[in-house]
Amino acid sequence: MFSVSHALVRCLQEALEQAFPEAVAAARSAGTELDPQLAPASKPEFGDYQANGALALAKLLKQPPRAVATALVERLAADPGFTALCLPPQIAGPGFINLTLRPEALVGEVASRLADPRLGVPLAGARAASGAIGTAAAAEGDGGLALAAAPVIVDFSSPNIAKEMHVGHLRSTIIGDCLARVLAFRGHAVLRLNHVGDWGTQFGMLITHLKQEAPEALTTADAVDLGDLVAFYRQAKQRFDADEAFQTTAREEVVKLQAGDPVSRRAWQLLCDQSRREFQLIYDRLGIELQERGESFYNPYLPAVVADLEAAGLLVIDDGARCVFLEGVSGKEGKPLPVIVQKSDGGFNYATTDLAAIRYRFAAAPAGDGARRVIYVTDAGQASHFAGVFQVARRAGWIPEDRRLEHVPFGLVQGEDGKKLKTRSGDTVRLKDLLDEAVERSEADLRRRLAEEGRHEDEAFIHHVATTVGLAAVKYADLSQNRTTNYQFSFDRMLALQGNTAPYLLYAVVRIAGIARKGVEAAGADALGSDPGDYGGDAGLVFSEPQEWALVRHLLGFDAVIAEVEEELLPNRLCTYLFELSQVFNRFYDQVPVLKAPPQARASRLALCRLTADTLKLGLGLLGIPTLERM
Repeated sequence: MFSVSHALVRCLQEALEQAFPEAVAAARSAGTELDPQLAPASKPEFGDYQANGALALAKLLKQPPRAVATALVERLAADPGFTALCLPPQIAGPGFINLTLRPEALVGEVASRLADPRLGVPLAGARAASGAIGTAAAAEGDGGLALAAAPVIVDFSSPNIAKEMHVGHLRSTIIGDCLARVLAFRGHAVLRLNHVGDWGTQFGMLITHLKQEAPEALTTADAVDLGDLVAFYRQAKQRFDADEAFQTTAREEVVKLQAGDPVSRRAWQLLCDQSRREFQLIYDRLGIELQERGESFYNPYLPAVVADLEAAGLLVIDDGARCVFLEGVSGKEGKPLPVIVQKSDGGFNYATTDLAAIRYRFAAAPAGDGARRVIYVTDAGQASHFAGVFQVARRAGWIPEDRRLEHVPFGLVQGEDGKKLKTRSGDTVRLKDLLDEAVERSEADLRRRLAEEGRHEDEAFIHHVATTVGLAAVKYADLSQNRTTNYQFSFDRMLALQGNTAPYLLYAVVRIAGIARKGVEAAGADALGSDPGDYGGDAGLVFSEPQEWALVRHLLGFDAVIAEVEEELLPNRLCTYLFELSQVFNRFYDQVPVLKAPPQARASRLALCRLTADTLKLGLGLLGIPTLERM
């Protein structure tokens, strides 16, 4: 539930080891450790947590579960660390142990988080001990320290050169950005890589078209503005499909490019630079930071991929192509499916490039990135491709046992009719157009609301709020969905001020900040302690109402949610937590007086307001959503 739970797990683990050393030995000989199976209680009447490990332990010891639970509870009662955290535990059913945290432990945790800009979220690995070696890394020795310092790579966005970013790139871009933000906040060194499609056979037709239609661009800097690269790509494709002479020249151009011909490279660079400028406009608008490392980066490493696979005995010649046949993956006729590494004409393909990228990313520096975790954020339609490539990489021995390679798939963006989101003409929706419309609708809603309230705001305010809310609405509508499923895109739903939306949460932050300001103004610094921002004051925090305790418990769940997102890579968990937090806060504020409460209660409740606002701001920031002072 919150950081105190880590202390609980340690107490339970130590009690288990002291009470049942023979069970500890049996578990470890089987290659596992005893698990207290601590989880949040399923119902409030069961307390805060339930420890269900006694049932599994009873099987090892061949004793009744309640007897094991009783022995464990007796050990816990003698543990000062446990008794400082929990009230006496209760045994329920066949051997479940119900645990209720002491109110003073909860209050202490709230006070700690009020003074902690990280709100109780610990730093990972070696960074966790303020310059010292973190406990987890120290336990693993020098290897653990090196692993903790190794980067986590998040591969996301990945548009193709000379093609415009569309709504399909939206999900990869904002899901990948959110995951990178959470991992970086936890203290991991994160490499945000943009694996753009800047190499391949399509450049033959693009370069040929450029040479024939705008040759001056190859000799004079900025002589030609390519303008709409999508139109340029379509023109080249039409010529390629209709003109055999153009096809022949285009294929020859690919060979020249791969051989390093300076004129072909110049044309290629021109096309790439133009696309990068267009991509960057979108990234800047969304607040996305990326390091480009396209397919061309891995081109020099492709021969080594073939050599490694051949040395490992994995390559098979099939119809002239060099392949690795997958284990456990069969085609329609029951034959193993191949991953083609080198085509019969000697060329390479996407799978080869992806294999080279994996090989490089896990290789130790300076030959590679030395990553300990590599995360690919792509649509679910590529799941089979990555499953095959990952299998080949593992069989080649490129992924050390203590490293992780993961595919983060996501579903389609659909229209409200349940079909793939398209324009009225049937074209794919351009990402730029989608963002423009979100901001325009947000501005229209804002102007209407200001008129209804009789408020007069300057144009700078309207532009800032409309832009922030519009872009936040698009991001949050996507991130709040389970990424593994398709979701229906609706401007009306995502811009609503009610429900699980970005405008609702942004308004909650503004509202709570306003309450806090009124509290400071009404009470003054004397009633709040030496620092007006310290709403707890010198007298300390005192909570007595159920609504206060409900808010306290939800606030203290923030670190556990961050840990879940870090492990499971599901941003919607954080969205759900923030939405539920705002709901719990609203019930607290509607049912318990804050500004009109007695001095100590007012100070304590204002402290909860401050912690709620800080938690919402930090959580939204990890989603890539900035907050507002006014709306």
